[in-house]
Amino acid sequence: MTVPLRGGDGVRRSVRRGIIIEPIADPSLGDSARKARMATRLNPVAEAADILGEPLQGILPPVEWAACADEIAAIRALKRERRALILAHNYMTPDIYFGVADVTGDSLTLARAAQGLDAAVIVMAGVYFMAETVKILNPGRTVLVPDREAGCSLSESITAGDVRELRRRHPGVPVATYVNTSAEVKAESDICCTSSNARRVVESLGAPRVILIPDRYLAANVARETSVEIVTWPGRCVVHERFRPEEIRAIRTDHPEAHVLAHPECPPEVVAEADFSGSTAAMSEYVARRHPDTVVLLTECSMSDNVAAEHPEVHFVRPCNLCPYMKMNTLATIRRALETLRPAVDVPDEVARRARRTVERMLAL
Repeated sequence: MTVPLRGGDGVRRSVRRGIIIEPIADPSLGDSARKARMATRLNPVAEAADILGEPLQGILPPVEWAACADEIAAIRALKRERRALILAHNYMTPDIYFGVADVTGDSLTLARAAQGLDAAVIVMAGVYFMAETVKILNPGRTVLVPDREAGCSLSESITAGDVRELRRRHPGVPVATYVNTSAEVKAESDICCTSSNARRVVESLGAPRVILIPDRYLAANVARETSVEIVTWPGRCVVHERFRPEEIRAIRTDHPEAHVLAHPECPPEVVAEADFSGSTAAMSEYVARRHPDTVVLLTECSMSDNVAAEHPEVHFVRPCNLCPYMKMNTLATIRRALETLRPAVDVPDEVARRARRTVERMLAL
């Protein structure tokens, strides 16, 4: 496939398999410039630099950087053609995060950003519940998810029927639902929350007891920080449940200077061993603000990659775990979604109306 684009020097080019094809010579170039351009065409890394500019240099190994040039150039061209924007969660791989994303962040950041986007098409590079949330907040726009099967262990742990049963068991108790849930579950709830605002959301309800679902570990960590009694559900994140306290103690033996940052989806005994616990955005802000010499991020692998790329002066120890669902997002699936405008996310109107109320109530805090 050939993708037209225009380089920074104004010369119209085509990209095919990472090769720059220039059918018309630029008469304004001298001999030395023409020779330099010919040398660029013979060097795949230089070709990638000419096509993409500099942002991926130093982030991806040169061979990978050159190999993804065609896909990134195609996606950038398709974004212009479709009037599309790409939202990318912090767990996206660096080629997506730095190469094609327009907005990056944690679930709360992306939810807020989704409200004010000026785009005909929004691609959610993340998992399906995130794309549903974007669609709920943007009912008139086309929202795409690169892979319909990109689910979430937390989202799949609970149904709308489960929420109704919890309400039956605990009459009058408000329900705060983690954003990592389906639109149907959100529709049965009173308010949403994210890992960055869960305690604030719980306490905003002004109730002595709150149902906080579905992450048992997030709920347990919030319960340690508030006087509100927490009722929860036995959902768990496949990434964060695998971290163990002894793993952290072993790292501290080898790296006593390390700052250990844990996501609140980790088990409470893991969070207790950490120096700081917060959302992916909060962890990134911690590194930017403190500039520690050595950092351990107890979260998904690509999060460590992306924060490390932004802070090359910091040494990262990486006992990370991969999210199999997030890794279903690739440059190829994003490109295909933009080419075909599928898979498109659809949320039934009544479900969307009720779910929107819970999300907007959170965003209004």
